[in-house]
Amino acid sequence: MNKCLSLVHLITTCFLISLLVLAQNELPQARIMNLIADPEQVTVLHVRPGYVSSVRVLEEVSSVVLGDPGSFKAEHSEAEPQLVFFKATTAKSAQTNALITTKGGREISLSLVSNGKADHSDVVDYVLNCERPRSFLIASAHSSFVVGDTRNVAQEGPSSRSSSEKQPISQEPQLMRPDRLENPRWQGKLLRVAVGQTTEKEQEMAVPFAVLNASARTVELLPPQVQLAGNSKDKHRKAIKAEPVAIKDYSITTRRLAPGARADGVVVFERPSFKESSERLLLAVAQAEEVDRPVLAPMAFVAPIVGGAK
Repeated sequence: MNKCLSLVHLITTCFLISLLVLAQNELPQARIMNLIADPEQVTVLHVRPGYVSSVRVLEEVSSVVLGDPGSFKAEHSEAEPQLVFFKATTAKSAQTNALITTKGGREISLSLVSNGKADHSDVVDYVLNCERPRSFLIASAHSSFVVGDTRNVAQEGPSSRSSSEKQPISQEPQLMRPDRLENPRWQGKLLRVAVGQTTEKEQEMAVPFAVLNASARTVELLPPQVQLAGNSKDKHRKAIKAEPVAIKDYSITTRRLAPGARADGVVVFERPSFKESSERLLLAVAQAEEVDRPVLAPMAFVAPIVGGAK
């Protein structure tokens, strides 16, 4: 009788252990998402330890940056130039952000979320596909820090427009064609930036600029940014405050510079209506390896009258 009870107890124990193992090995809720590429949106990507999440973009990937490389891992191979793989490397819950930059100048912002191994019923995004809407170009009515620069504006003629139609400055071919600056006044050391004379029309400003790689290695430029910066009013701190100004369009001859190489470009943005006396309008240009150390070049807040001195 005791042997029978022991056998029943053993069978019951093995059955419970099997159920526990099955529960621990239960597959998560797998999900495949399609994303309309929009640089103004941040997409949440659910990952889980022991699983890999893939992000497929529309262009060849240039760089991938992680906010917390200790809890997450990002992988990218030249054999799959449009794929980026994300993994959670800790069994604990963790969150961070990631930024994918393509060679065409587009950026995809992600929030990586991992609930660890505690919740076995949690959703895991196996694949995130970035889809193209009608065009990857961002309409000029939307403000963005990353705007497509592949539009052929040189073929547009003034005869195709109505004389009474209001046209933004960014659609004028002569302003979006990067011209080479003569006698540039460089800012910075290894990465040098210079700006030219600004042109303004109905609060929209077009600013030509040039970038020179004075270092001994090849660098890759990030899309230019514009900011309104000034000193903090705190008497005990010498902090500098900076507010981003949305860019409407930009164009640049190249974003990959060999040692001694130069790139010329133009950026279009809507100028703020006013500023404080201590604030300056700055063009910020950074390389992909040092996004936190941009070169800041001051720009005129009010464009000079055509034919006048800057």
